[in-house]
Amino acid sequence: MKARTDQVIESLNSILLGKEHQVRLAFCGLLAQGHLLIEDIPGMGKTTLSHALAKVMGLSYKRIQFTNDLLPADVLGFSMYDREAGTLVFHPGPIFAQVVLADEINRASPRTQSALLEAMEERQVSIEGETRPLPKPFFVIATQNPIEQGGTYPLPESQLDRFLMRIRLGYPDPRAERELLEGEDRRVLTDRLSSILAVDDLKHLQEAVEKVTTSPALLDYVQRLLEQSRQMPGLVYGLSPRAGLGLVRAAKAWAMMNGRNHVLPDDIQAVFPAVAEHRLEQGESGKSQERIRHLLTSVSVIE
Repeated sequence: MKARTDQVIESLNSILLGKEHQVRLAFCGLLAQGHLLIEDIPGMGKTTLSHALAKVMGLSYKRIQFTNDLLPADVLGFSMYDREAGTLVFHPGPIFAQVVLADEINRASPRTQSALLEAMEERQVSIEGETRPLPKPFFVIATQNPIEQGGTYPLPESQLDRFLMRIRLGYPDPRAERELLEGEDRRVLTDRLSSILAVDDLKHLQEAVEKVTTSPALLDYVQRLLEQSRQMPGLVYGLSPRAGLGLVRAAKAWAMMNGRNHVLPDDIQAVFPAVAEHRLEQGESGKSQERIRHLLTSVSVIE
């Protein structure tokens, strides 16, 4: 399985240069059946990453540009009367894809944000009294502009908690940026990508993640991290049980990507910043990174 996941990572790294750790985290989120939030300024490769991931996995892909006038029906779909059929016909929205890019999610109204986040949580939508399941696999990559930029509606903490991980791509290093400047357009290269895994292969990998084992001592370490976060000064609340479950699931995926069928403390520490940082910000931008460092250095692996 490691050979297959390495092949996917290598293909993605050929498109998104100099961002191997972020690429691995994004793929880890897909394997762990969570959703991903990318917070960064425009032009950093967020769209490129999401499109390339869908291409490599052979998954259907839709991009939704969130704006302040976007309505829930524009995301979920709507029913319209069909004269020939003599009945209402449902027209599915762009949410009915296996990989959905919710671009600039914090530019939409809270009502539209909630419609998307409910679909993410339930993996189905209810429209006019009828429940419609979303495709499997279903992976949402939402992008968010920094809250300092104008025209944004910051996601509340309860909604941020729906995302398994948050990452930032950041500026490329000089070598990667030079290769970008000298190379072909990333969109052209992405369109040329061929599918490496079939949908059934991906489902098999996701099922294999669930079989990765965690020792009682490892779960004790996770619980100590959760408990310590709930005692940190300056926080209204610490990491939720949902965050703990997500942390273990992400660590299992990370372990499998590294060729192991059991989780090590290193796996927890590798994914912990992406899983916990957005949950510990609570309105204080920049504070969460310091809190993450404190938790990883102060909480003992073995007790």
